[in-house]
Amino acid sequence: MSQATEQTTSRDSRGATAPIIQAIEASRDYELAGETVHAVRSVNLEVHAGEFITLVGRSGSGKTTLLNMLAGLDNPTSGRVLFEGVDLAGFSEKQFTHLRRHRIGVVFQSFALLPLLSAYENVELPMRIAGVGASRRSVRTQEVLEMVGLERRAKHRPYELSGGEQQRISIARAVAMRPDVILADEPTGELDSVNAAAIFGLFREMVTDEGMSIVATTHDHTLLDLADQIYTVHNGELDLSEVGRHIDADAQFKRLDPVEDPGPDSTAEPTDG
Repeated sequence: MSQATEQTTSRDSRGATAPIIQAIEASRDYELAGETVHAVRSVNLEVHAGEFITLVGRSGSGKTTLLNMLAGLDNPTSGRVLFEGVDLAGFSEKQFTHLRRHRIGVVFQSFALLPLLSAYENVELPMRIAGVGASRRSVRTQEVLEMVGLERRAKHRPYELSGGEQQRISIARAVAMRPDVILADEPTGELDSVNAAAIFGLFREMVTDEGMSIVATTHDHTLLDLADQIYTVHNGELDLSEVGRHIDADAQFKRLDPVEDPGPDSTAEPTDG
């Protein structure tokens, strides 16, 4: 097991699994037309190994802003966001790049697939950028395409795929590097109920089978049975509304070894920059 994985599954002095991502009194304000908009208000949230967390709320409630802060794509106006106990505010750009390539996967509502690349090439691209060898890229790409049930559509371009298939390809791309955490912004927002249920079912399998942690935003209450914890977001405030039937506070989750990382930097000890 890698040092990063050992950190992820380490336990604190109380015996609880230490969080991978933690928001501490995190707030995000914007200035709009001379007024201050409080998009996120003093949120506290912990994401542990092998948890499936959903954030439920209407459009404009602050879900996406919170998800962007957890991913390091946006900075809190006040408060902190930690990755394995280290404040993201201290990360250099190089370390953020490492974090997004190897530790955090992001799934966008709009799929964000490159239209001229095939499904296979879209999934393979992050590994190619990260410097993973050709043979390992090929094996892992095939693995994740099989995971999402689209190995037979590998040669098709995005416009030849349905909305549900495109979203599954975007998920395959996000998990290709075996990140610790998947952050999914309304991954079922443009899908029908059947495809939406299939996507959340896939997330559940990824948590159970590969030990990944998933935080997904949604406004579809019919999908929540598969989550471990359900948080309601309203006017930028976060409330734990329900603990799902899948949660096991004492569970230890084993992860597969991450895809080979050629980079020397570690995200655990940020430097100035």
